Amino acid sequence: MKDFELMLASMEGFTGPGFRELCYKKGADSTFTEMARTAALARGNKSTLEKIQIPKPIPTYIQLLGASEKDLDIFLKKFIPQKGFLGFNLNLGCPSPNMIQKGLGCALIKRISKVILLVQTVRDHNHPVSIKMRLGMNGFEKEKKVYLNLINKVDADFFIVHARHGKETYENPANFGVYKECVKTDKIIIANGDIENKEQIQLLKSIGVKGAMIGRAAIKNPDIFKNLR
Repeated sequence: MKDFELMLASMEGFTGPGFRELCYKKGADSTFTEMARTAALARGNKSTLEKIQIPKPIPTYIQLLGASEKDLDIFLKKFIPQKGFLGFNLNLGCPSPNMIQKGLGCALIKRISKVILLVQTVRDHNHPVSIKMRLGMNGFEKEKKVYLNLINKVDADFFIVHARHGKETYENPANFGVYKECVKTDKIIIANGDIENKEQIQLLKSIGVKGAMIGRAAIKNPDIFKNLR
């Protein structure tokens, strides 16, 4: 990872191989596949397996959504990394009510022991593993700082912190104020949410954040990566 990494976010319906390659050529240091369900990968579901393909050696993390270490283990036993593969990213940020009902996405943020098991399962197969998360499933969890508890107790390579909780929409501004306390955990923190200009990048660098993940702004203008340098 660079001193300050610019990452293309995982976005359903957008971050296929073509768009990942475009953003890489425009200055993104790394990219993420669309989110893939570990349960489907364990079953060998063809369309889900296609989501995690890396046809060209573009630096790519594979983002996984799941809560079963058994499914994860079944999949990883069969997984063969392609050129460009950087590691797995566990999604603890999806706010979809359907996913939350199943105990997935941001419903996992308070389940520290479960997340530790998932991370260890990936490590047991000798792959890098990171986490993308929100500030909690709702405002109550944010106030209780469940996100800090998770960052402190889980041994992931880095943590991408989307500075909203699960009940907030894009109409609610991302809360950049949380990054100072996240950085104080001495873990590698990547910022996510509403990042679109150099002033924000300089602020994040001054706090000690080690990178920024760009999503919607990259869809509007893939040149944003070179513009933020």
